[in-house]
Amino acid sequence: MLAATASASLLATDAASAGAKFSIDDTHWVSVGAGLRTSFSSVEDAAPDDGRSNDFTVDSIRLYLNAQIHQYILLEFNTERYDTGDDDDIRMLDAIAKFTIAPEFNIWAGRHLPPSDRANLDGPYYLNAWTFPIAQAYPAIFAGRDEGVSVNGSIDEGVFGYALGVYDGMDASYSGITDLNNPNQDDNLLFAGRLQWALWDPEPGFYTTSSYFGEKNILTFGAAAQYQSDGTGTMASPGDFFGWNVDALLERKVGDGGAVSLEGAYYDYDHDDEMPAFGYQGNGYYLLASFLTPQKFGIGKLQPHVRYQAVDDDNAPDHDRWELGLGYIIDGQKAKVIATYGADDFDGGETTDFFILGVQLQI
Repeated sequence: MLAATASASLLATDAASAGAKFSIDDTHWVSVGAGLRTSFSSVEDAAPDDGRSNDFTVDSIRLYLNAQIHQYILLEFNTERYDTGDDDDIRMLDAIAKFTIAPEFNIWAGRHLPPSDRANLDGPYYLNAWTFPIAQAYPAIFAGRDEGVSVNGSIDEGVFGYALGVYDGMDASYSGITDLNNPNQDDNLLFAGRLQWALWDPEPGFYTTSSYFGEKNILTFGAAAQYQSDGTGTMASPGDFFGWNVDALLERKVGDGGAVSLEGAYYDYDHDDEMPAFGYQGNGYYLLASFLTPQKFGIGKLQPHVRYQAVDDDNAPDHDRWELGLGYIIDGQKAKVIATYGADDFDGGETTDFFILGVQLQI
């Protein structure tokens, strides 16, 4: 019974745990999986001659490894290859020791996602749009991750959720930060927390998704915050970082296997009026609406969406982005194609449009 509980806890908290599973005995197993996101993009005025760019990109390729090594202990290790122009740039994404004491209380140690907003806990593979929200700007050493320890749990089978953690935060491991320009000379830690409340169907686990594809009725509200003393600015003029957000997802079943979804988030980032070492100082938000057709068209369903995003930056021109997208959902988040047309508008500048056609596969 304990082994079954631990296994169920992993599946509930780790959306990336799907794949081939190899059982060793009742309390030991290993699972492997993979994810791929690749796309074609065309952006106005982005070519070397200031014309329209045309580029094929491997946005992301991930390998997933999960294992149960004890009734109460799980291991998660994931890698990520981002498009950086270097085909050999494969980095550690997650490396987590998970102590699954109970659904209401789990301890995670290592590199993982700190408690933050739903979009970050979705990751790029579990959004209802192709691109990550521009308003999201919590600190991270890589792909939203940091190194530290946290506790998380699901209460009343996922009606309430919580996560609290302590992390390295700003230090020389951040991109562009060295010991010579690190504002955090006192080596202060970053503190992060999130609370979540599901009013309709529960959402158990730490990781989230922005669509259940007609399997649940969801009305969930979340709030998160992060703080680090001397977590921004420069070594000569450090500042304290404080960021917070609220987010919500409403998804309602329509017909037999369809769904209508509304999602939004508001962010506020305070860098103590110092020049931000990452992200921006100010506030931002996004609103997204999507509809999944109940009927299939060929082997998949259609999921059109519209999203509007805005960033009010104290140190740079305000940024607005709108987009219209059409997803072809073949097998949930495991196999889908998304076409997106949109435009970026910077205050005082010209509006530039873009088109992206992306393919996502997971196992």
